[in-house]
Amino acid sequence: MTAGIKFPRMEGRSSRQAHCDLPGGTYEREFGSEGFFGPVSHLYHTHPPTGWSHWEGDLRPRAFDFGKLGHPAQSPWHATPVLHNAHLRLRLWHMAGTMDCLVCNADGDELLFVHQGQGNLFCDFGHMAFREGDYVLLPRGLRWRVECPQTASFLLIEATGESYRLPERGLVGPQAIFDSAMLDVPAIDDPFKAQQGETPWRVVIKRHQRFSTVTFPFNPLDAVGWHGDNLPVRINWRDIRPLMSHRYHLPPSAHATFAAKRFVVCTFVPRPLESDPGALKVPFYHSNNDFDEIIFYHQGEFFSRDNIRPGMMTLHPCGFPHGPHPKAFAAGVRAAKKDTDEVAVMIDARDAVDISEAAREAEWKEYVESWKI
Repeated sequence: MTAGIKFPRMEGRSSRQAHCDLPGGTYEREFGSEGFFGPVSHLYHTHPPTGWSHWEGDLRPRAFDFGKLGHPAQSPWHATPVLHNAHLRLRLWHMAGTMDCLVCNADGDELLFVHQGQGNLFCDFGHMAFREGDYVLLPRGLRWRVECPQTASFLLIEATGESYRLPERGLVGPQAIFDSAMLDVPAIDDPFKAQQGETPWRVVIKRHQRFSTVTFPFNPLDAVGWHGDNLPVRINWRDIRPLMSHRYHLPPSAHATFAAKRFVVCTFVPRPLESDPGALKVPFYHSNNDFDEIIFYHQGEFFSRDNIRPGMMTLHPCGFPHGPHPKAFAAGVRAAKKDTDEVAVMIDARDAVDISEAAREAEWKEYVESWKI
């Protein structure tokens, strides 16, 4: 391998700085590999890269209205499956009341994103309250249950056969985006002690998508203390301080919150838009050739999408370019907005995801037509 500095070759009319000062009348498309970390080129087109007029076949941009999906379920094992592959499982869970058993995921770490509602989680390590906008990371093998005074809705993100970790922050340092000191942990407090006792409890364990039940003649959540760093943690999107550049639109990977081996979870939170006159103000068109992009829309106005509401999800598989809707791109050119108020969870999956029958029933099939000019 040749040592030294790598630099791009150039041909024709192009910008010397990606995402800035595009040649007049052109649309930039990023053609990359390894997410936004590998070799990359930028092409400058005379038409929008998403300006298709017709689409045939199963590979296409998709949107799902999950407000139409899901029935209340007392257990996460009855949550509605939506997307999955060998390393990732996404489910929607609507829950109210008190779980009458403990659950244990032996297949992988579980990440709960609280879309609506609030409640209390009881687990091996103690008690932890949660509210709308929280991520709650539950390590593989943990026994847990929740109590919700009213209906709460969760996006469940299982890292099948894997563990979550915090992403590498590189040059900006480990305190960037959020300091790990912001992670809250369970407490052995009065509510936790009050639920202990000699009443029999069941633990329903999931392994290879099959279930086994273990019954104890007492509540096994009976810890009196603990120490270590393999434990549940909680952080709210409001505690995330996004990386920003007023002169350059940062890629989604700059907003990574949790990472597994075969996918990454990013969080888009409100932030000022780029103010430099030559910088793109919306996500750039890109061909992310190794990852399927999934976005769950939590709240706010989603500045790069039209007709997308909270509770919806989009899927942009790899294999074709994607990017902002035409109206959003035009608004970005005009610098019509100065900041965003969107909150969304993005998952970039290295392996192609399959769509459940329930998700297909909630699909907005005309989504692919929404890029037409």
